[in-house]
Amino acid sequence: MANAAQAPSSDELWGHPKGLYVLFLTEMWERFSYYGMRAILVIYMIATATDENGPGLEWTELEALQLYGWYVMLVYVVSIPGGILADKLLGQKKTVLAGAITLVLGHGTLAIEQDWAFFVGLGLIILGVGMLKPNISTMVGGLYKKGDIRRDKGFSIFYIGINLGSLLATTFVGLVVAEWGWHAGFGMAGIAMLLGLIVYIGGQKYLTEVGNKPTAETKKDDVSIGALYGKLLKSPLHLGIFIVLLALSIYAGFTFEGVDHWGYGALFIFLSFVVGMMMMVYKELESQIAKDRFIVLLLSFLIVIVFWGAFEQAGGLMSIYTEQKTDRILFGWTVPTPMFQGLNAGFITLLAVSVAGFWAKRKLKGKEASSIFKMAMGTIIMGLGFIFMVAAVKDYESNGSSNMIWLVLAYLFHTIGELSSSPVSLSFITKLAPLRYASLMMGLYFAATGLGGKVAGILGEKSDEFGEYTIFLGITIFTVLFGVLVIALIKPLKRLTHGAEDEERDLSLETELEGEPS
Repeated sequence: MANAAQAPSSDELWGHPKGLYVLFLTEMWERFSYYGMRAILVIYMIATATDENGPGLEWTELEALQLYGWYVMLVYVVSIPGGILADKLLGQKKTVLAGAITLVLGHGTLAIEQDWAFFVGLGLIILGVGMLKPNISTMVGGLYKKGDIRRDKGFSIFYIGINLGSLLATTFVGLVVAEWGWHAGFGMAGIAMLLGLIVYIGGQKYLTEVGNKPTAETKKDDVSIGALYGKLLKSPLHLGIFIVLLALSIYAGFTFEGVDHWGYGALFIFLSFVVGMMMMVYKELESQIAKDRFIVLLLSFLIVIVFWGAFEQAGGLMSIYTEQKTDRILFGWTVPTPMFQGLNAGFITLLAVSVAGFWAKRKLKGKEASSIFKMAMGTIIMGLGFIFMVAAVKDYESNGSSNMIWLVLAYLFHTIGELSSSPVSLSFITKLAPLRYASLMMGLYFAATGLGGKVAGILGEKSDEFGEYTIFLGITIFTVLFGVLVIALIKPLKRLTHGAEDEERDLSLETELEGEPS
């Protein structure tokens, strides 16, 4: 009887629910479509009629980087209404389905060789990712009961799917574009998403217990955003601050220079409403411990913005630099530009276990390894990667082209920084966020990531004015100084967390470390 009890369920595969592998493959193909399109987006926009891959949109670098910044920001910011749609109306399962269908339509539209199709396609992709991205991760967690020790490993398997999709996309989309042109690359991304949609629909029988439409019982403790703003109207001080911010935002939108001033106006207004909402969340918290942790949580969002503001240069300025100024000839073969973005996913596959093990061992040895510290160190390490881009610029100025080794080293440091910072960011939110506002805080995390993408676009735009050398060196200096400042504030920040991480232990490493010198 004992053996029978230990036998795996028919709904499990390799010790995990079969639904995990359905979501794994769905996310893999979704990330294939997203990163495949992202890898060629900017270089397609600046391609001219004489480009070896065929004519593009013939935009200036400034115009291309402007759109890139808005696109990356909106992809993540739309995750907030995407999460609300699932929580309040459809449930995660149907929202992911709607997102996948929208993505297929978006990528398919991009394959049409018309200017209108380009903008319509990008709009559909923004909506599709916003519905799919936040909710499919929630469904992974829902496959495991509370306290199930397999949960972390399940998320690790799911994370492999993300990076496998990225690696496959940046490898094969570049080859397809080189052989058949830009729109074939966009079309390939659409085919990949269609495969993901087919997998998701075919695997519904393994997802019957997760992501279902919310019931009255499950929604009774939900936080109403409308209720928060209703309370804002009853607080004269907070309402006054909000009105001042809103007025300044509207003014800035009308006076901001550039053709996209309307976009900045909308962005500033959005941020004003976010600030108003955060003031009321803080006021509603009942204990000083919860309020202190909330302050640290908001400061961690600032780290997220800085990190992704630098990191997302990969799809913008670094992509243009790779295309135009890097010697990409390897053994007589010209390496397609999108393949260099695949270095990140490849390095993640090779280094993820080692980096995680390093931090776990450091923690068990009693050395500083808090989430804030890892996020700061990740930002510093990632920023140091731009030193190699500075070297690439000097190489180009001396020889007329730069060696691809500089890009390889830059992506290596960026990946180590990402592995130190990004995985702990989401975990940190779950540790510090007030329980009633956990979903809202997760949505704001994605919004902060999106704002980082917009910062990346702005920095790329400035290269036209200040030059690539100044931008890359400036990113290095700022990220390192910012990370050092955060580390200098570690002790007071940890006090404000009130021991949220003190009880964590990685038991899997305790035996391994027994007897090691401290």
